[in-house]
Amino acid sequence: MRHIIAVQLQNEAGALTRVAGLFSTRGYNIESLSVAPTDDPAMSRLTLVTTGNDAAIAQILAQLQKLIDVVDVTDMTRGEHLERELLLLKLSVGESSLARLTTLITEAGGRILSAQLANFVVELTSSEAQVNHFIAAASQFGTVLDVVRSGALGLGLKAPATT
Repeated sequence: MRHIIAVQLQNEAGALTRVAGLFSTRGYNIESLSVAPTDDPAMSRLTLVTTGNDAAIAQILAQLQKLIDVVDVTDMTRGEHLERELLLLKLSVGESSLARLTTLITEAGGRILSAQLANFVVELTSSEAQVNHFIAAASQFGTVLDVVRSGALGLGLKAPATT
């Protein structure tokens, strides 16, 4: 099962390396990773996506809690949460496909950042599933030149259930 894990950690040199090392030494994969400072400059928030059964995720959460720089760990998939991912998609588009592509972008809630047919750039913020669907649909209207994705960001809506 796919899990979005939020880690609040001290903004110290090597903190990210220790988190990534924990996954690497135990053979777990990080599907996406996003790190940024919070409103407190001494703290950062790391959001990662990984997969595993309940036992593996419980072990990951317990091991993360033991790291010296980690202040808090939350498996957001255990509670109500919002999830968003940013997509930047660059296409080469023919004039004949432009109207249909523009309609798709509007319906998906995206924005056109560059309307040059040879380097048509679209921005979309949505769920992972909707981003995947959009990429597949947009590729019917042009040649995909580049795909850049932020990976999942998540925000809990209420306290997650405890295990």
